[in-house]
Amino acid sequence: MSTLSERVNKAVIDGYTESFKIEGKGLTGSSTADPKFYGPAEVKIENFYRFEGYSDPNDNVILYLIQISDGRKGTMIDSYGAYADNKI
Repeated sequence: MSTLSERVNKAVIDGYTESFKIEGKGLTGSSTADPKFYGPAEVKIENFYRFEGYSDPNDNVILYLIQISDGRKGTMIDSYGAYADNKI
């Protein structure tokens, strides 16, 4: 699997169905009406995949496969290098 979309599709098939993001209070999922926030001790990065663009640094991304202490599993995507989100 060489593309980000292929790897995300495989992650969903493997049970990583949540889409996580970082907000002011910590890591949260996007699928719940009442968001719960998780701190670093509750988050496990099970794997990650880096994708590099051939000619544009904006194409450099990293896909994280995450499991939360309560059993929720999902993904989070971020740039890496100069464009990375410092909160992540």
